[in-house]
Amino acid sequence: MTLAPEAPTHTRVLQVRTDPAGKPLAIRHGGRIWLVDPGTESQHWFGADTRRTAVAGSGSPVSVEYWRVQVRLGSTSALRTFTLRREPLSTQWLLENISD
Repeated sequence: MTLAPEAPTHTRVLQVRTDPAGKPLAIRHGGRIWLVDPGTESQHWFGADTRRTAVAGSGSPVSVEYWRVQVRLGSTSALRTFTLRREPLSTQWLLENISD
């Protein structure tokens, strides 16, 4: 069964535990710990944020980091897909969306 993606009414701040290379391993969301499933492939990319520039007046877009990961609450729970975002120079992770 496929459900429509959940679009948060506002982007939520998350706590994300990563490996030394920066790949998410676990996410605290909604009072629960969601573990990134090691048997699935995570997607990682950077996108341009044209609303801001790296150096004032340079016209260069700032890169926003994204991760799309498959997570679950326990070994038998259903997989869900979280799309995470991190702004440049920020240690804070944001939840873009959730889908099944």
